[in-house]
Amino acid sequence: MAATRIGLVGAGGVAQRHASVLGRFEDVELVGIADPRAEAASALAASAGCPAFADLTALLEGAAPDAVYVCVPPFAHGQPERELIHRNVPFFVEKPLAAGIEIAEELGAAIARAGLLTATGYHWRYSDGVARARELLAAAPARMAVGAWLDKVPPVPWWTQRERSGGQVVEQATHLLDVMLDLVGEVEQVYAVGARTERPAFPEADVDDVTAAALRFAGGAVGSLAATALLPAKARAGLELVADGLRLELTETTLTVQDGAGQEVHEDRGEAKVRVDRAFVDAVRGEGDDVRAPYATALRTHRVACALAESARRGVPVDLPTAA
Repeated sequence: MAATRIGLVGAGGVAQRHASVLGRFEDVELVGIADPRAEAASALAASAGCPAFADLTALLEGAAPDAVYVCVPPFAHGQPERELIHRNVPFFVEKPLAAGIEIAEELGAAIARAGLLTATGYHWRYSDGVARARELLAAAPARMAVGAWLDKVPPVPWWTQRERSGGQVVEQATHLLDVMLDLVGEVEQVYAVGARTERPAFPEADVDDVTAAALRFAGGAVGSLAATALLPAKARAGLELVADGLRLELTETTLTVQDGAGQEVHEDRGEAKVRVDRAFVDAVRGEGDDVRAPYATALRTHRVACALAESARRGVPVDLPTAA
């Protein structure tokens, strides 16, 4: 079978990571990088050994990819996905799905109508730790989830602006929310409070730099989430899950299990970021069915993140629809 032709929209750090991973797959050919920042597009294209394009339309018409990765900032989602849906081109979209909920809901409905193959960047679902936690929780369901994302402001100018990033919960801590939904179940209500400190280094910031939230799951479990971007470097990004006689602590690369027999630590092999790309490529090639977070699944996570942002903004609990 011929190599799968893949194009990338966006030439930032996340796109660079995907290009590096995809470039190691013998059955993939990177055929183009599209980014309005010509210098960034050219640099990534040169390292990937493919042409650079000014925009997605030029990429689609000039390189005819079999699938496309959409690696754009939160505020730039919408038009790339609409064009790919219109042209029936499978795509992988990085999280978050958008800065807010409206565009994501629109795209989710259009993807469902088209029956289009999609995948998203919630790669924690592919970690060994999450897989083992899922096995353990099958026998002892989680009753409490405690998440924390304690970090710095990322070095991109749009991140501190609510309309462009959606805020820290939407842009960063969404990974923890996705694992909560995967391992605990649907969320039916959230309540969040946030606060912002005037910081001379970020004069245009209008996002909360601290958030504390409570979550109620449809199955009766409860949860909490803490997030901050006040630190000089990432201090913690992880999740604790408590079940009857069992405590699990998850990070991106480690699972710690505590039960009546003592404590075990499982180090992940760090291949989740490879597996998420491999699963999408296999699905595009018709050789696999392991896409764990298609757009519809990611949209459920995004709804929770946006509900938390809305709750913090309005100061009231927010209810979410759950599957009947």
